[in-house]
Amino acid sequence: MRSLRTALVFTALLATASVSFADVMVGGQSMMASKDIIDNAVNSADHTTLVAAVKAAGLVETLKGKGPFTVFAPTNAAFGKLPAGTVETLVKPENKATLTKILTYHVVPGKYDFMALASEIKKHNGKAQLATVSGGKLSFAMNGMHNISVMDESGNTASISTYDVTQSNGVINVIDTVLMPK
Repeated sequence: MRSLRTALVFTALLATASVSFADVMVGGQSMMASKDIIDNAVNSADHTTLVAAVKAAGLVETLKGKGPFTVFAPTNAAFGKLPAGTVETLVKPENKATLTKILTYHVVPGKYDFMALASEIKKHNGKAQLATVSGGKLSFAMNGMHNISVMDESGNTASISTYDVTQSNGVINVIDTVLMPK
């Protein structure tokens, strides 16, 4: 009976999880599904640090590419949780390889909106893993009815605060913590 109830709740959750891209505001701006990941991200006041890091790493053209990509986009506040001086050190030219590895660790090939992530979690008995562009793995688990936690290989956990920000070349899911590869 309990598993039936869980299945019914999960099915109802999936049925109501779809969010229209017209309803999604990120960093005080509407995100347009007709724009690519970079063109939308530069308009978000909450992602200025991420955009600066992407530029410093030379990843602008990559993230303007065809995709599809899923970007787990840390906010400025997420970068602010890092030890003092970390961001300033990472954006220096001599640290470009490290910065690139960290940023591409936040990118998964394919389009994983809430429904796709929840489906993967269910299919893998409560915990799914996806390979990142950097070659690492991110783990995903449900954390409540409509919340997914993302775990990195270093033991950090992020919550997705905004789901399903549809882009012309993928989807952005906003996260509250910078994820770190091993």
